Amino acid sequence: MQCFRRQPKRSVSQENILREQSRRVAALNGMRLGLKDDKDLKFLLKGSQLLKVKSGSWRKERFYKLQEDCKTIWQESKKMLRSPESQIFSIEDIRDVRAGHKTEGMEKYAKDVPEYRCFSIIFKDQRKNLDLIASSEDDANHWISGLAKIIAHSNSMNQKEKLQHWIHTCLRKADKNKDNKMSLKELKNFLKEVNIEVDDYHARKIFQHCDKSKTEALEDDEIEEFYKILTERKEIDKIFQKYSDAEGFMSCQNLVRFLYETQQEEDAVVAAPALIQRYEPNERAKRGNAMTKDGFLMYLLSDDGNIFNSSHRKVYQDMTQPLSHYLVSSSHNTYLMEDQLTGPSSTEAYIRALTKGCRCVELDCWDGPNSEPVIYHGYTLTSKILFSDVIKAIKNYAFKTSPYPVIISLENHCSVDQQKVMAQHMTTILQDMLLVAPVDGNKSQFPSPEQLKGKILVKGKKLSRHEDPAGTNGNNNLEAEDVSDEDEAAEMEDESVKTEIQQKGKSDTLKLAKELSDTVVYCKSVHFNGFEDPSHPRAFYEMSSFTESKALKLAQESATSFIHHNIRHLSRIYPAGWRTDSSNYNPIDLWNVGCQIVALNFQTAGTEMDVYQGRFQDNGFSGYVLKPEFLRDEQTKFNPKSITEGAWGTKKKLLLKIISGQQLPKVNKSKNSIVDPKVTIEIHGVQQDNNKKQTKVIENNGFNPKWDEEFTFDIEIPALALVRFVVEDFDMSTKNDFIGQYTLPFTSLKQGYRHIHLLTKNGDPYSSSTLFVYISIEDCD
Repeated sequence: MQCFRRQPKRSVSQENILREQSRRVAALNGMRLGLKDDKDLKFLLKGSQLLKVKSGSWRKERFYKLQEDCKTIWQESKKMLRSPESQIFSIEDIRDVRAGHKTEGMEKYAKDVPEYRCFSIIFKDQRKNLDLIASSEDDANHWISGLAKIIAHSNSMNQKEKLQHWIHTCLRKADKNKDNKMSLKELKNFLKEVNIEVDDYHARKIFQHCDKSKTEALEDDEIEEFYKILTERKEIDKIFQKYSDAEGFMSCQNLVRFLYETQQEEDAVVAAPALIQRYEPNERAKRGNAMTKDGFLMYLLSDDGNIFNSSHRKVYQDMTQPLSHYLVSSSHNTYLMEDQLTGPSSTEAYIRALTKGCRCVELDCWDGPNSEPVIYHGYTLTSKILFSDVIKAIKNYAFKTSPYPVIISLENHCSVDQQKVMAQHMTTILQDMLLVAPVDGNKSQFPSPEQLKGKILVKGKKLSRHEDPAGTNGNNNLEAEDVSDEDEAAEMEDESVKTEIQQKGKSDTLKLAKELSDTVVYCKSVHFNGFEDPSHPRAFYEMSSFTESKALKLAQESATSFIHHNIRHLSRIYPAGWRTDSSNYNPIDLWNVGCQIVALNFQTAGTEMDVYQGRFQDNGFSGYVLKPEFLRDEQTKFNPKSITEGAWGTKKKLLLKIISGQQLPKVNKSKNSIVDPKVTIEIHGVQQDNNKKQTKVIENNGFNPKWDEEFTFDIEIPALALVRFVVEDFDMSTKNDFIGQYTLPFTSLKQGYRHIHLLTKNGDPYSSSTLFVYISIEDCD
């Protein structure tokens, strides 16, 4: 039996002092967020009772409260032996706060409660949504508005403010007796909290240096002195000193020189005064059109000092080319939250994919009860969701992240009657969003993403009799006819699936309803029978789906033919049948031959998804990336498997220096666990360019590790290359633990001294975890 040590009881006066201290800390943190005296913030800090909803029979009252750090929310738990950490979640983990019945849980289990009292917290990772009911409309509004304000203000804080907020929170946590002083023991605990191991000698040395009052406790100015020592960036001081004067100012002229010589910024003369106005905190320096060390650091930590070219955060590519000239962010079996055999299906999975920039989603449709089609992974135990609910979710979220077209990829297994219901739902729910006729009468090639803005296209089977080149049916009397059945679920390599298929007796054909056929305009699914004969060209709107193994075989054996095919036609690739765990394949080899719809399991984190999101953060995160010219040119002879001389772009030499890391997160939450970080740099592209190099391991320092190591890479085809930076916690005896990563196209790299803002395993940004690097790119002779 576990024993609990009884905490000594505090006196009333001690409780009052602690309460007042807590109020002051909360007020200070509220001020840092720009929410001084905000009514919603005050309400959240006080906390309130909320009904937590889990199912039709589970609805229980719990107390929720914003902590004094204004960063975490404490939730009451009735579970025995629950750890204090599990009762807290961070504001940074929240993706969205939705008012009303806007989740599956609320739709199912809270319809009896007025919408104005309901709200849901949606998390960034795979955590379940938190569905809550407030006791009044006012309380619900306080929570919805208060959380929205904190999230917005936290996101708008600069890196220095985030760092300051985080360190002061850790200091408060380390101050066990809450006396606003720091003993040597508390200082050592604090250092472990921020992910750095310091031996007793060095800890005492820092402590004695700061303890000017010789009281064996740091307070006020002494704690600030300790903060300065901790956050010192000597590597940046060194760069700053090279361009600054004796008084510690970098003149505008010297900043121009730094931007032009080191950062390779072509518009340095225009940029320098703007950067001073944007990032310089010292008013005297700003008036003198100069920059201090603090301003210089803030610039390097900002979007302007980012490794990713900020001009690529907007749509900058030509969006008026035919649809087949773009790579399209695409999801496989979008409805699944986990594996392919037993996991849950959810409309939430569609919302997550669409908000991650996905432009092609998949719907596996089967007959459901009450004449309502359902979506699930056929022949498996995955749960079922209504087709109509998915179409509603697509309508609501299709264009929140990107205005460019969404493709609904239908795998249809329904009876004719339920196909008619599917067509009716799409027509009535999507209304004008649904594309039902060719754009501007275009019957010879695909319209462009620009022409299709705000439109939803359907990919599926189409009745072929009396079909004209636009993909519309001339015979309106035709009600239904047999078409070939494409059943991807039947390809799964699982014994229970094979048994189910044998028992049901699968047919190779399917009767297709005219109403559903009419929703397909530009994306008619056909079986692939080899690359076309130029004398008998296939209609441009006919497209095929390939399993990854079939597509990779074509890419290996007939790369140039595949590239030519993909100039005029769309190709969709999907994971092999053995990937029942929802693992992913590498999309690079298929992009390299111009395949557009390379569908991955968006719910599965890993290198493949990192590379995928890295590719599509380009061009304003629009979900469409224009293929390089040599993958669009009908005369192209490019073959990624056999690079010959051609107009593929100039070869480049990449020089990369990994200098330092900042505030790397703890992998193991144990207080005494400190990471031993190492960085791996990976190049993903054509076979000759694929490469990997790594730094040495820095022991026991995740707070400010320093590497100072240089690497060079030769890049044969820059337009197809991506660069991935991976930080891991080295472990001698087991597999290294993932800490963070960042992936971007080679063509989006900025040169000079840059910060890399690391992402979590699920692709979300850490608040203040960075790498500091130097980058130089030269043409190869």
